[in-house]
Amino acid sequence: MIRRKFMVPVSATHMLSTIFFFLCSVLYCSARDTITPENWLSNEGGTLVSAGKTFELGFFNPDGSSKIGRFVGIWYYMSKPQRVVWVANRKNPLPLSDTPSGVFAIKEDGELKVLDANGTVHWSSDIETSSSSTGRVVKLMDSRNLVLSDNRSGVILWESFHNPTDTFLPGMKMDENLTLTSWLSSVDPTPGNFTFKLDQDNEDQYNIHDSFVSYWSSEDSKGTPDEMPDAILSLLSNFSKTGKPTSSRKFYNRPLEILSSKYKNTSRLVMSSSGEIRYYLNPNTSSPDWWAPQDRCSVSKACGKFGSCNTNNALMCKCLPGFKPVSPNIWKTGEFSTYAETYIKQERGVTDALECLIWTDDLTGLQDEYASDAYNLSVRVAISDIKPTVRNCETCGSNMIPYPLSSGSKCGDSTYFNFECNSTTGQVQFKVPGGAYRVTSINPETLTFVIQLKEADCSSRSLIPPLNLPFHLTDVCKEVGTDNFGSEMSLKNSIEVEISWDPPLEPVCTSSADCKDWPNSTCGTRDGTRRCFCNENFKWNSSSLNCTQGVNPAESTKPADQKSSSSSPVVVVGITIAVVLVAVLGIIGYIAYLRKRTITKRKENRANQVLHLYDSESRVKHLMDSEQFKEEDKKGIDVPFFDLEDILAATDNFSDANKLGRGGFEPVYKGKFLEGREIAVKRLSRASGQGLQEFKNEVVLIAKL
Repeated sequence: MIRRKFMVPVSATHMLSTIFFFLCSVLYCSARDTITPENWLSNEGGTLVSAGKTFELGFFNPDGSSKIGRFVGIWYYMSKPQRVVWVANRKNPLPLSDTPSGVFAIKEDGELKVLDANGTVHWSSDIETSSSSTGRVVKLMDSRNLVLSDNRSGVILWESFHNPTDTFLPGMKMDENLTLTSWLSSVDPTPGNFTFKLDQDNEDQYNIHDSFVSYWSSEDSKGTPDEMPDAILSLLSNFSKTGKPTSSRKFYNRPLEILSSKYKNTSRLVMSSSGEIRYYLNPNTSSPDWWAPQDRCSVSKACGKFGSCNTNNALMCKCLPGFKPVSPNIWKTGEFSTYAETYIKQERGVTDALECLIWTDDLTGLQDEYASDAYNLSVRVAISDIKPTVRNCETCGSNMIPYPLSSGSKCGDSTYFNFECNSTTGQVQFKVPGGAYRVTSINPETLTFVIQLKEADCSSRSLIPPLNLPFHLTDVCKEVGTDNFGSEMSLKNSIEVEISWDPPLEPVCTSSADCKDWPNSTCGTRDGTRRCFCNENFKWNSSSLNCTQGVNPAESTKPADQKSSSSSPVVVVGITIAVVLVAVLGIIGYIAYLRKRTITKRKENRANQVLHLYDSESRVKHLMDSEQFKEEDKKGIDVPFFDLEDILAATDNFSDANKLGRGGFEPVYKGKFLEGREIAVKRLSRASGQGLQEFKNEVVLIAKL
């Protein structure tokens, strides 16, 4: 009998059971909520999930980025985007090269640690009484708390609620030992600059610090939109303080306290990297339901001492009237940590309907726009500091309106009457035919002011209002809301443009009495306008706004580019004319010089000839008068005598054209007197070789002709 061996297939039921067991094992491993010394958490994808599936712990990359490193943290289970509430190794992430081998484990010394592949510790729980890992277990609770305890005694050795990062959760209690520290940025869990903690001296006050400098205080925010709601105060005390609700703030059209009761187990407080403490009711929302500081002006001492803040302005701070920035250049950059100072010693006071108080503390935390429950403040300063001319308009809130700008018929210059003061808000508006625009700043030194345009951007040039003289657009445009605050604290869809005004002419007047405040001026009419014109020897100074002797500084200090642009054609024409004139004068002078030189030479030659001839004539006369002539010779000579000038004129200065020839000794020239008689002239010289006897014979011969 032959036996056959048969391969018996595994039954389908057995295989399904095996697969089910395997999947259950995997689910058990991936969904567990505890860590033991023998069963740690690896960086290869495993996580802890709380029993109620509300929170999850594991390795993560912030915001999915792989540039910073790997961290161990706790986040809301299945949240997208991942909302992390606690981070272990925020100061020391796992390097990317070690990413596959990191572990979160209870080590032999009983400490909970984050280690890399080399065994280097990146974070430790730092338990004071650590000794052994025996019996120790880590558990992620549904309360969001990560607890390290002794499983044998039930004693809690360490918990994340006592070691928070940036988030405060229900079940925690804010005391003097607890501090929330912001992330360095929204994607970097590294400790940032901002901290939130309980005040050491006041158990009902909470403070935010920026690198140990006071940044915001719940005490200072009372009575303002920044006031901390009672629901948050209750949350911070772990619901041990439940006073009567005082906040009138509403969310989703319901009181915050009602909503807080509904979201009691899901609310949280977060110290953000941008400096706000943010309150969230629902873990699935990314927008906070309350935050503080709510705007840039809510920051503690945002504008320093004697500075006023307006969060609607790009440059939010300015000094009170009569004060100036200690460091103007720093203020222009938007850094207001320095303060404003006055020119004189000041007193401060606050008034209400019943009393006036005086105190000696510095004024800080002032805001520009009025609130219904605000106080009116009075600060004593010198009149000259806030009213340099009698024509200045009254201050509008904390805004000075300098001459010649006008907000009324009795101040400023009527040509500049384009401004209006809103006494309700304390704001100045610039009015043009197209509408009215809020003025954010006025600078009398540069003759400029800035207006704000809503619902606009710098590319929408058509939205900028048309301007008439004496106003000009300086083509400066700045986007509002580009500061370092969070999105909730920025202004959007607004721009600020800078406008300049022309220096004013003499003040308008109707009578001489109107000019009494303008020394050295008299009311008069010119070009159909009556103004306080300066007296003789004085000139209107548009910079100092008075009549002064000398040149107007406003003209001498005109910008170089403005000078060159306005005077360049005149300069070119002037230079051209000057060059041509110099060239013509030079040519004329040169020709005159040549003519004078020729005439001078001619006169010198003639003088030389005259002297030469005169010398010859003297010699002849000398010979004739000397004893060498005998008496009988003299009697035989009857020769007429002629003046030398007549002979020179008759022979044309002995020119070669009149030369007849040359005798034995000297040349002979023909000549013609004015009356027409012709003559022949023999010209003698010192070098003549003719002897005395020959000369005598020749004279006698000529005389006998």
